[in-house]
Amino acid sequence: MPSLTRKMNKTGTRLRVLATFAAAASLTLALSGCTKLETHSPSSVRNAADADAADTQADGKAGASGAQARAGGLGTVDCAHAKCIALTFDAGPSENSARLLDILKEKQVPATFFLLGRRHIDTYPELVRRMADEGHEVASHTWTHKILTDAKPDEIREELERPNKEIERLTGKRPTLMRPPQGRTDDTVHDICRELGLAEVLWSVTAKDYKTTDSDLITERVLDQSSRDGIILLHDIYDGTVPAVPGIIDALKKRGYVFVTVPQLMAPGKAEPGKVYR
Repeated sequence: MPSLTRKMNKTGTRLRVLATFAAAASLTLALSGCTKLETHSPSSVRNAADADAADTQADGKAGASGAQARAGGLGTVDCAHAKCIALTFDAGPSENSARLLDILKEKQVPATFFLLGRRHIDTYPELVRRMADEGHEVASHTWTHKILTDAKPDEIREELERPNKEIERLTGKRPTLMRPPQGRTDDTVHDICRELGLAEVLWSVTAKDYKTTDSDLITERVLDQSSRDGIILLHDIYDGTVPAVPGIIDALKKRGYVFVTVPQLMAPGKAEPGKVYR
């Protein structure tokens, strides 16, 4: 049976080679971070909360309906029926933030602010207080804008805990949301956010306002990408952004949008620590 033995040897060699290639491919995928980021939409959070409320009522237990829960905590906005969208601003406060707050107050639009610590929270504490006092959601964008996926666990905790403590000291409310710099996150970041009680919020609309000072172009990009339950990413630290905001608000209102904060967008559900939302 020499020929059969040779065939078996060749087959075994072939399988070993294939196994080696498969292992190498798996290792490449692992090292390159080619894992799918699991994100959750605002509508999925609302729907899950409404389903839980329906189950509670069906079981005969005390509980509010989804609409009642929204009305009780968040006024009359019900994003299950209203065409909601959320304005969010990263990396402030800055010298432009007071003007932005004036615009939002005039237009009666709430926003969500993901604030930086160094040279921002510690430079403009009065603006942090004003954001909270005027009904905006105040959240974290880390202390120094360190890329969290490049940091060690202790560094990640420091980047997240320090702005949390300062925001809580200034506003009396501890943030429950954070936005990772450049949107870069991974399982280690998720685990630490879960530990610290933070949900991660990304975006569905970006004007790339860090690349242009053209307010008309910023407005055009936002309007082209906006859709129901959208989360708009802007930066009030750049010169072209704040002048674009009135036009963005007016145009989206004409299209029937209602502006809400990120928590309002998910109500009556809530963002869960350690999960990522977009």
